Amino acid sequence: MNKPSPRQALSRRRFIKLAGTAAGAAAGMGMLPITFNRTLGPIGVSEAFAQTSNPPPDLYFAGTDGWISLPKAPSITSELGLVHPDVLAPPLFSTYIFGFRNVTGLDDLQLSGQKNKAQHNAPLFWLNQFDPAAPKDFRMQLTNLGMAGRPDLFDAHTIHWHGFRNVIPYFDGEPTGSVAVMTGRFFQYIYRPRDPGTYMFHCHVEDVEHVHMGMNGPVFVRPLQDNNAALLALGAARSAPNNKAFKGFAYNDGDGSTGFDREFAMFCSEVWADSHWADAHIQLPEWSDYRADFCLLNGRVYPDTLEPNAPFLATAMDTPAKLAGLHALPVMVDAAGDLVAPPGRPDLQYQPLSALVNCNAGERVLLRFANLGFRESAMTLAGMRMRVVGKDATPMRGRDGTDTSYEATTVSFGAGESIDAIFTAPAYVGPAAYDTYVLYDRAYERANNLANPGGASGRRTEVRVYPAGYLGSQTLPNT
Repeated sequence: MNKPSPRQALSRRRFIKLAGTAAGAAAGMGMLPITFNRTLGPIGVSEAFAQTSNPPPDLYFAGTDGWISLPKAPSITSELGLVHPDVLAPPLFSTYIFGFRNVTGLDDLQLSGQKNKAQHNAPLFWLNQFDPAAPKDFRMQLTNLGMAGRPDLFDAHTIHWHGFRNVIPYFDGEPTGSVAVMTGRFFQYIYRPRDPGTYMFHCHVEDVEHVHMGMNGPVFVRPLQDNNAALLALGAARSAPNNKAFKGFAYNDGDGSTGFDREFAMFCSEVWADSHWADAHIQLPEWSDYRADFCLLNGRVYPDTLEPNAPFLATAMDTPAKLAGLHALPVMVDAAGDLVAPPGRPDLQYQPLSALVNCNAGERVLLRFANLGFRESAMTLAGMRMRVVGKDATPMRGRDGTDTSYEATTVSFGAGESIDAIFTAPAYVGPAAYDTYVLYDRAYERANNLANPGGASGRRTEVRVYPAGYLGSQTLPNT
């Protein structure tokens, strides 16, 4: 995709925020004019040229537009008219979005075919904490496929890792101090994550609009402690019916207190129908009128949150070595590179991540909450208590190591914040195949969307507890 962009008219977005400057974008694509060489200096030039060199990226994402499905009834009207469902939406879908796709491994023809096929939320990915004893940089490549629904727009895109302590602004994704990716170009980010925990990422160009339109998702960093066999074995020593080692840890706790058997990302986002309709119809929304018509959990609303994940590539999970090399859920694609929909739900093709929590009695389950909506969330787990062990990718420990974790049935966190909370699944009661506990946002308009005040469509899911030993070990997050 290293090709020059066509001449572009000066659109309103390009005039307001070019997100990096044209010279900066050229540097990110391996094209460095002499004037920019002088601006960057020797180190910057060296890093920029490295974008097109080996080794290849660990992950490859693409930015584009697309459509997702939200409940079509009741319809939503505003001063703009009928804004939901959008009359421009293809069959099965209702809502226009901007978003990302994981295009790792696709050939050039497949890659070009993913324009207008963004997903929400953006693909979940994870990294291992940087190990000075065995140093390895993590490389993520981003390309900008452009927008099929708005060919008049030439918005650049970036990946900004919210909350990540990135000491190199060049790779930060904040466009005034780094590089933004123009249409038809690509850029490779290089990370050395040193702080475990739960984060989120988003496009930082026209960030209010691009974040709300769907260019956001969860990311987390696994601690070096995951390689500590003695602490992992503490899981097997617990007086629990499963009697197995921990799968991993949320943090480098030193004592196994953040150990877990299963983990699930719980990503909170919102949809204001006016803004999505306006972008699809070449209009401008009035952001001071903002309201959350739909409150989403992992890109879906209840009861769609209970539907299964999109199919995964079985070959990606054949061996521990392949699992260890994965950095994102291996969602299956068809011959054209397009996402394969969850079984029986073609309308959820571009909302592939389930929010359903399945676990065995006695297991410790880590919930990684992250919020890139514009309003506070108050997630409640009815009938169980959660222990908050981390907030904003920081363990709940005082400066002197004092344990400051706490138990609660409700965890509250604002926009741009994350919470790591662990619960221990209670004993199975029966007689059904599993016991059900409700996990929901206790704010009424989030649990039952304003668009459907009499229904259940909102930020809600379930925790299903099976008898001890019924489910096999978890191999990937959210499975």
